[in-house]
Amino acid sequence: MSDHSVGPRSEVLFIGGRAGVGKTSLAAEFHTLLSAARIKHALIEGDTLDLAYPPPWEANLAEQNLAAMWANYRRLGYRRLIYTNTVSVLETGKLSAAMGDEPLVTAVLLGASDGVTDGDGRLRQRERGSALDEHLERSRLRAAELEQAAPVWVHRLNTDGQHLSVLAHQLLLWTGWSEVPGS
Repeated sequence: MSDHSVGPRSEVLFIGGRAGVGKTSLAAEFHTLLSAARIKHALIEGDTLDLAYPPPWEANLAEQNLAAMWANYRRLGYRRLIYTNTVSVLETGKLSAAMGDEPLVTAVLLGASDGVTDGDGRLRQRERGSALDEHLERSRLRAAELEQAAPVWVHRLNTDGQHLSVLAHQLLLWTGWSEVPGS
């Protein structure tokens, strides 16, 4: 379904990667960069679109919620979306379809070493208690799965030792969002 009645075609940046790789932090930094340049955009944390127990994955609730949220943003004139979710780079087709206007897609798979995400790194700072070991193992397995399954056209970006502002500028280059929409 294509709906161009609310303006030009949308653009979406999907940021995926294992737990602890820096998806949320990089998306927030990219948001800050775009905001400083007065580039209109929205940021949706995909993990929250179907966060429930038991998980409603088979109901496609994330896609339905994305469709509803994006329709609201589009009515307000937004056409650029930053979307984070671990597996978003594997689901660009159905997530793009949920947006409803055949968006131009850029996808980035973030990578980081086990030492950065696991060791004394990001996951240990974020996760506590009995779920930590299970979360660490799932993250390691997911990293391998994502690297193998992500399409070749998906950009790869290693976050080890990189400053967020440098990484955000790389996203700006890949998306081309430095230009004001419609110019």
